[in-house]
Amino acid sequence: MKPGFAIAALAAGMVTMSSTLVADDSAPAYSGHDADLMHLDNGVVIEGRDIDTPDGFTSGFRLIAGFSPLTLPRLDIAAEFSYRESDEVPTRLGDQSLLLNTTSMGGSLLAGVRIGRLGLYAKSGVAGWEGDPVIPQDSLASNGTTRVQGLGARLQFDRLVSRLEFEEFRAPDMAHLNLITASLRYNF
Repeated sequence: MKPGFAIAALAAGMVTMSSTLVADDSAPAYSGHDADLMHLDNGVVIEGRDIDTPDGFTSGFRLIAGFSPLTLPRLDIAAEFSYRESDEVPTRLGDQSLLLNTTSMGGSLLAGVRIGRLGLYAKSGVAGWEGDPVIPQDSLASNGTTRVQGLGARLQFDRLVSRLEFEEFRAPDMAHLNLITASLRYNF
């Protein structure tokens, strides 16, 4: 083996090893905190989160599975599955006020990039939903599919993690699921 080739192969091995360490040392751009993550042997990172809206109408969960490609260690790619259930959400249909129970399930693709301590990400997907009035009326029951989109940012300083996320459902009947969430977390 030629000496120049051996040095290049050794350097390539070090770059690969260091990019593996970079990918494993930092939590994905979309994650809340590294302690909440489950790292699988194949490089996949799984995170689960509860969903509770401040108004108390909606609860549910989301499950996110993602990875960071070894050749692009600062890029994070993931898929998200979410389930939401809303009880007695006040809404209007024409000039009539009513309470609506809704259930939605959706899936989104997420892509994020980490720049030092800052992580930025975007999501896009679809959600299927079904709404039933609290007082049953056949003419008011509705369902459909809608587009889901969102943006988020994560900033981490050692044990302090701050997050800001905006998520929007494009159907007017699902406007109660549009969320802007912010969190600040410090682990002792």
